[in-house]
Amino acid sequence: MPSLRLGLTAGYSGASMQINRDLILEAERLGYWSVWSAEAYGSDAVSPLAYIAAFTTKIKLGTAIMQMPARTPAMTAMTAMTLDAMSGGRFILGLGPSGPQVVEGWHGVAYGKPLTRTREYVQIVRRILAREAPLEFKGEHYQIPFTGPGATGLGKPLKSILHGRKDLEIYTASIGPAGIECSAEVADGLIPVWMNPERFDLLEPHLAKGFAKAGGGKSLASFDVAPFVTCVMGDDLEKCRMPVKGMLALYIGGMGARGKNFYNDYAKRLGYEEAAAKIQDLYLAGKKAEAMAAVPNELVDSIALLGTKERIRDRLEAWKASPVKTLLVGAGQPEALRALAELAL
Repeated sequence: MPSLRLGLTAGYSGASMQINRDLILEAERLGYWSVWSAEAYGSDAVSPLAYIAAFTTKIKLGTAIMQMPARTPAMTAMTAMTLDAMSGGRFILGLGPSGPQVVEGWHGVAYGKPLTRTREYVQIVRRILAREAPLEFKGEHYQIPFTGPGATGLGKPLKSILHGRKDLEIYTASIGPAGIECSAEVADGLIPVWMNPERFDLLEPHLAKGFAKAGGGKSLASFDVAPFVTCVMGDDLEKCRMPVKGMLALYIGGMGARGKNFYNDYAKRLGYEEAAAKIQDLYLAGKKAEAMAAVPNELVDSIALLGTKERIRDRLEAWKASPVKTLLVGAGQPEALRALAELAL
């Protein structure tokens, strides 16, 4: 069986900002490939990585994800080039459209067309990194220089002062068919929020369409699928399942409106249509504990690594047999990091 490449997810803050420095240093010591920050509507994804870059030396630094509607493409390119330079070429740019509730309710901008935005955004960032010409772009979401309402007419095409790395990797987050296709077309990797390694059929046809659009022989051989995978180690399996059930209840039940919840749709495509509907009904009714209880054990076990070291080892075989090369591990236990470093080989 092939080995798996491991990343560590650092997540985003709760009510207070905390970064588990010791855990990240342990991951680096164990040879983990990368560590990934996140953002929702609290801590941002960039500032923690600058801090992490300062106390690490080898581990790659990724954003999973930076919300595209929160920043102009040029600002994202500036941030990416700066962090990459300050970290000695360790930065990986992970982007995502977020959802309409956060985009419009928090950032105060139109959600628009997320796939159109993604294509334009990645094109602009790549042009800035390449520095082949002053930046000009005419798209549906972005017009550079801007000549629309309120423009002075003084906008000038510019080329980045800082010389970025042309081959800086760009990942996009998606779980929907069209988003997966878009990622395969324009990005270097895909970050699904979770997945069942035995259901790669939910991704494969859409990846193939995107690769065909990209041309140039692009394929899974040159593309990374890097899902989030929670790992909780312990003898009490039901106790290990609880954090995952809480996460799934939140996402399937409450991350989006009733008719616009991408995670609920994804759970249905994974084969849990009845459970997804029940979880959402309970969660939106304020019955969060009941929503957690309604999350099927089979779904939890299929997407996470839980229980004893032996049980985790057995489940890792499914990942090794799949086309997935990278796992972005969510784990708070040093012993779990150590076990995975050993078992993923």
